[in-house]
Amino acid sequence: MDKEKQILYHIRMNPFISQQELSSKVGLSRPAVANYIANLTRRGEIKGRGYILRDESSIVCIGGANTDRKARTNQKVRLYSSNPVKITEACGGVARNFAENLSRLGLYTSLMTCVGDDKEGDWLLHKTKSQGVDVSQVWVFPTERTGTFTTLLDINGESIVSMADMNIYEKITTSMFDERWSYIVASQAVFLDTNIPKESISYLIKRCSDENIPLYIDPVSPAKARKLPFRLDGVELLIPNREEAEILAEMKIDSIEDCQLACEKIRLRGVQKVIITLGDQGVYFFSPEESGHLPCFKTDVVDVTGAGDAFASCVIYGIMNEETLLNACRLGLAGAALTLQTEESISSFLKPEKLKEIVKEFS
Repeated sequence: MDKEKQILYHIRMNPFISQQELSSKVGLSRPAVANYIANLTRRGEIKGRGYILRDESSIVCIGGANTDRKARTNQKVRLYSSNPVKITEACGGVARNFAENLSRLGLYTSLMTCVGDDKEGDWLLHKTKSQGVDVSQVWVFPTERTGTFTTLLDINGESIVSMADMNIYEKITTSMFDERWSYIVASQAVFLDTNIPKESISYLIKRCSDENIPLYIDPVSPAKARKLPFRLDGVELLIPNREEAEILAEMKIDSIEDCQLACEKIRLRGVQKVIITLGDQGVYFFSPEESGHLPCFKTDVVDVTGAGDAFASCVIYGIMNEETLLNACRLGLAGAALTLQTEESISSFLKPEKLKEIVKEFS
């Protein structure tokens, strides 16, 4: 067994082993051991302090984490007037929601985002960690406020207007990701939302492409979709809604046939797979191997918040488990149906066996 493999073996047996102990076990000087460890960290075989080894089923979710405030009315909304509402608060943010969804599905998941040094930030980190997500890579900014997303829901649970205070994400720089690169490269895949600055998005897309790390992207909103660079080489999957796809494909989408053309145009920018979400009309999926339209699974709608994140999270879960794009989309539609049935942004019933049960029911 070569020295590198010996070192990895002993670290696996005891992640807290000292370099001095390693040197005596493998017959090298302590500086030589330190050099091996530095190389292993650079390659992503080891990540973080305490010699955390590469986890082959892990994904890093990069982007937004904020408090979601929902104001729900039990009567028709009157604009330019006072509306009686019931306000609830929950953990939110696209990347954070993805991390929790994927953790509930059994993947080892970590979150890379930023929060303020305030009670909302503490609450977000505590709640997210309690769902099995690694929050050790979250930046805490002492002078910033944690992001908030406030939405007004009508009597049917549909969003009337949403307000986002996300200024904190502008403080994230490319050098911050560079410092954490050994942690990112150690993962099996990366999920990215577009809440972070344009320069950081471009940096992560290029770096993941250069190092062959599968990258999944949610454009988040039409305005934020414009942050994406024109070249998207190396992006494994892009999941825009209709409006975001119109911007990315530079065309109007009025039909299912238009979805096919839009996907072809987006793929010319370098993306491998594209899924356009169409609200209550379902989804259109496209890759070099397969394409088509799937309607939504019928379900009672309590609240639409989080359904899109659930769909995309479950699709990624499917792809990471080597499902076809068609089957991954079916798992996604099952996850969306589960989430639509609850007022929570994330369904507590989200489990692989439950998704498969729903898919079987609608097949």
